[in-house]
Amino acid sequence: MDSSATDAAGVISALEEGRRQFLALVAHVRPDLHRYCTRMTGSVADGEDVVQDTLARAYYELSEFKELPPLRPWLFRIAHNRAIDHLRREAYRRSEPLDAALEIADDRGREPDSALARRQAVNAAISCFLELAPAQRGCVILKDLLDHSLEEIAAELDLSLPAVKAALHRGRTLLRTLAAAPASTAGPSPRAVSPALAQYASLFNAHDWDGVRAMLADDVRLDLVSRRKAAGRREVGVYFGNYDRTEGWRLQPAWLDDREVLAVMSDPLAEGPAYFIELTWSADRVASIRDFRYVGYIVQDAAIELAPAGA
Repeated sequence: MDSSATDAAGVISALEEGRRQFLALVAHVRPDLHRYCTRMTGSVADGEDVVQDTLARAYYELSEFKELPPLRPWLFRIAHNRAIDHLRREAYRRSEPLDAALEIADDRGREPDSALARRQAVNAAISCFLELAPAQRGCVILKDLLDHSLEEIAAELDLSLPAVKAALHRGRTLLRTLAAAPASTAGPSPRAVSPALAQYASLFNAHDWDGVRAMLADDVRLDLVSRRKAAGRREVGVYFGNYDRTEGWRLQPAWLDDREVLAVMSDPLAEGPAYFIELTWSADRVASIRDFRYVGYIVQDAAIELAPAGA
């Protein structure tokens, strides 16, 4: 091996070790970051995209600091900005300016009881938060769901304290109105699992790895979230060995945010999935696999609808 290859290997090894240490440093904050980003984007999968984007940005910025900044407010500030960028890219931006909020007086009589506000935020459907303007959304999530102080929220969202109070009041009011709206009496329309997804799950559950690999596109991509990435049928094919060595699990077709996913049931008696896997397709071949095995918090707020057994 020549010196340039040796140097490159050393750099990659150092980066891998630095990444491992960084992920260990932020591990305790990640579930709350995901709860925040999920409600900012209206999707648990998109929320994890923003978390990954946040951590990548934070890892880059950290190298420019001489000392570690206060971890939680720093990460939430980055997460908020990345979530806003995501909303802009996805054309979800509200007409109200992102940093605007009427500066109303700090009148506690106009605010709901804190405990009531917390219950309201916890019980609200994730999609309800998209009805709030981004500044209102961020303030309600941070205060009523994650219990940040008003001063912390002002620093994290780069708002004045009166603007935080105004956005919080307006967001709580709208969320309460949404919660009080009568629910639709129409039941969900029946859905059928796509044949390709059902076949993939069946082969996977039978440990027919040759059959599973035959369903992969030549240029298939794997994202084992927060652990590793791979591309190409040969490289991705190695990934199935982890499941071959693990007992008790099964895949069950399901829906999340109206998208088909594979719910991973960790044991035969599990009432709900431990996590899920998302596939994309190209001409009935698997174009990409996104496996959330190593971010179990992903299902904390996920409303996953399981397909009937055998569907």
